[in-house]
Amino acid sequence: MKYATPEGTLEYAKEFSNYKDFYTRSNGLIFSKLGLGTFIKEPYKEENYVFDYISAVKEAIKCGINLLDTASNYRYGQSEKEIGIALKELGDEVKREELIICSKGGFIQLEYPFPENPYLWIEDNIINANLAKKEDIELDQHCMTPDFLEWSCKRSLQNIGLEAFDIYYLHNPEMQYLRLGEEKFYKTIETVFERFEALAKKGLFQYYGVATWNGFINKEMESISLEKLLEIAEKVGGKEHRFKYIQTPFNMAKTDIYTMPTQSVAKEECTLLQAAHRLGIGVISSSSLLQMNLFHKSFSAETGVVLDSSMKLKSDIQLALQFARSTPGIVSSLFASKVPVHIRENCEISTIKAAAKSRYDLLYRL
Repeated sequence: MKYATPEGTLEYAKEFSNYKDFYTRSNGLIFSKLGLGTFIKEPYKEENYVFDYISAVKEAIKCGINLLDTASNYRYGQSEKEIGIALKELGDEVKREELIICSKGGFIQLEYPFPENPYLWIEDNIINANLAKKEDIELDQHCMTPDFLEWSCKRSLQNIGLEAFDIYYLHNPEMQYLRLGEEKFYKTIETVFERFEALAKKGLFQYYGVATWNGFINKEMESISLEKLLEIAEKVGGKEHRFKYIQTPFNMAKTDIYTMPTQSVAKEECTLLQAAHRLGIGVISSSSLLQMNLFHKSFSAETGVVLDSSMKLKSDIQLALQFARSTPGIVSSLFASKVPVHIRENCEISTIKAAAKSRYDLLYRL
């Protein structure tokens, strides 16, 4: 089996039957409410290559996390490769159909060890290979021609050693919004979605989506309409289109997707989470810990009581993950960690229930 399946993900979740509402169903698949991300800032720093995610991936799977998220450019492909190594080392301890594995394409990933001349690497591997023209590449790092994205997807599958992804995202397309202008931007998205539908039919992934940083919440400059994306998906893929997920940041300091009316559906303003619910699009939230920038000072005692009435959680990190996990409308929330003991501690939130909406909403009044 090359994909996650409803039966496989359900069997996986049943192994952790003591977990309280830690799994949810989306498009038939059972997702853990926390997912493991593999992003590290500033990938060109040598210090980001003296560690690996291999033990972290294995620990996450053993602790009840079945959603693994990466991207072609994370640590120049090393994060993808380390997921593949971890899966091989786990062997028969886990089945492919139990795991939901996702990657992204859009950034030029280069490779590690770093090429001596990145510009020459881009010219040799992308421009001369007719994957894109020079003018298609934004800031020497982002490209979203269909040929480049197909090449990038296949390269990512090779890095991990998979036949197919469960979700494949177009990565941060808002980077090209201002350069292209609104009309050309959505025309470009149409060519991408058309290719993604074809790749899904060929079996390279089950579903596709769009992963952004500010794209869905920045109304001033790079605002992407989820409703327009769905219209494009239906145009190129019909009612059986495979555009099913978006990924966007959400954490205790960055709550716009829950609080700010940045979207419009049927000419009615709404939040991104409301728009996604109305349009039938699953939301995966990223940056649940804001690269650890949430913890410059301790959370208030009131925050702890609201999120954890059982008083079992021991750290602000656990509370931050409990906050993300409890947010209505989010399928799963991603965090990155390379230390197995930290992953075990984070997964302790799975043994308590999510905060009820009535209690959760109190946080916005504190």
